Parts: sequence; C-alpha cells; structure tokens
Amino acid sequence: MKDQVKKHLKILQELGYEHIFVEKYSEDKEEKEKKLKEIDRQIQQCKKCDLYKNRKQAVLGEGNPNSPLMFIGEAPGGDEDKLGRPFVGRAGKLLTKLIEAAGHKREEFYITNICKCRPPNNRTPTPWEMEACFPYLEQQLQIIKPKVLCLLGATAARAFLKRNVAITKERGSIINWNDKLLYLTYHPAYVLRNPNAEITLFEDIKKAIELAIEK
Repeated sequence: MKDQVKKHLKILQELGYEHIFVEKYSEDKEEKEKKLKEIDRQIQQCKKCDLYKNRKQAVLGEGNPNSPLMFIGEAPGGDEDKLGRPFVGRAGKLLTKLIEAAGHKREEFYITNICKCRPPNNRTPTPWEMEACFPYLEQQLQIIKPKVLCLLGATAARAFLKRNVAITKERGSIINWNDKLLYLTYHPAYVLRNPNAEITLFEDIKKAIELAIEK
C-alpha cells in the first residue's frame, strides 16, 4: 500500500503538481456539519438588523468543515440570495477559477461572508449590520477552526480589524488575529472591474493556500 502511494505521488509530481492537499480525517466532521446546520437555522430566522426585510434567504456558507483555510467576503449578492450559496455569481466563478488554477478544488475549503443577508442593491454592509452578524461568523470559526482566513476585500478586512482598510495598499498583508492568520487581498468583484489585478489575486490565493497547508 505504501509503495502504491509513493508511485502515485511520483506520477503527480511528474505531472507538475507542487502541492497536494490531503484532508485529515476527522471523526467529528458529522458533528461539525450538524452544528453548522443549527447556525443556518438561526440565521434564516434572524432579525438582528433590517437586512432580513428584503432577503429571499440568508446564506451561511459552504465547503469543507475541516478546512484549514476560510475565504471570507462581505455579503451575498443577488445570485447568492436566490440560490442560498456563497460566491456563485460572476465574482464567485472567478474565485472558483483561481482556486482551481492554484491546483485545488473549491470544495476543499470553506467559503462564507461577514453578513449572511444581501444588502439592498448590493450596497456595502454598514458597520452596524456587520457587527450584528459577526457572532454567527465567530461560531463558524469556533466549529471549523481554520488556520488562515483569506479576507476578500476591504469590507471583510474592516470587520476583523475594526478600522478603515485601504485594500490597494494593504493587500498581501498577513496579520495575527486570535491565533489565526488574516491574509488580506482583493475581492473578486474588484478584479472584475480591474482585470489587471487578476494575477495579483491569483498569487494571493495561492499564498493563502500554502500558508494554511504549511501552518
């Protein structure tokens, strides 16, 4: 069995794979999923801020509950509000594409947002809205226990750092936060408006993945 594994690893290496993500087996994966479903039940009934008035459904997040890396955006958009899944619109397709370009699958990681409900007309969430919703994200962090949080955009970074963030100046920053690493980068929606930034976002995503796997 050991020789077969070595043989397969050698083949993958010859094919050009530099990193191979192996999910560690966890006996409590099912328990984590149950806890996440309970949070989902809570957010579907949540009325802590006025965003609930216009939502079709709240969007908790999705992915591997044992992921060492969590991608965090600001809030659901129209497609996410309709489908109940994070990052499934144009920005989400770009995020998925860049994760795959880094040699991984979207399903290997966990993807979510600061706010779980869509703001009207996709406006930026207010500080109050983010503060009201942040405890749900904290519960997700306690359950999933990621090592690295890849913060997509200034709004997500602001929610954690509690200050204004100039993302064009601070992207690429790595900050210690509650025994985790925050990796600041662009939101994919920014890259859709500024295509020249795509290679930078790709490099940041690749670096965040490497940090999570190595940490």
